[in-house]
Amino acid sequence: MSTVNKNLVSFPSFMNDLLKPDWLGGAEVLNNRMPAVNIKEDTSSYMLELNVPGRKKDDFKIEVDNDILTISSESKKEASEKNESNTEKYTRREFSFSSFKRAFTLPDTIDTEKIEAVYEDGILSFSLPKKEEALPKPKRLIALG
Repeated sequence: MSTVNKNLVSFPSFMNDLLKPDWLGGAEVLNNRMPAVNIKEDTSSYMLELNVPGRKKDDFKIEVDNDILTISSESKKEASEKNESNTEKYTRREFSFSSFKRAFTLPDTIDTEKIEAVYEDGILSFSLPKKEEALPKPKRLIALG
């Protein structure tokens, strides 16, 4: 039995090489993943944190409707680079667009009128206070009669 060495390029490999960012002149591939989320709970509230660096406060749209908290963002960036030599003019423009939309179903125990949000150091934080009736009742002693 003899072995045959084939130097064939598979189609998926060829397409992966063809669609690499370097083939397009160094353009960056956009990262369209959802932002990472942390949810914490204490006795009086929930804390929701989204990791969304590089955005401005104006990029966010935050809504509460029928106990669903929806957070969305669109960010458009445009960079321009000009280089002038003796007779040639070269202009390169790169456009970048990223967006996301996340929705969270809030439990009935959340007081939706008192939700607060803060964006600082790339973290979008929400304070989701619990309703008064959802708070734990303090222990009480019952006297024997």
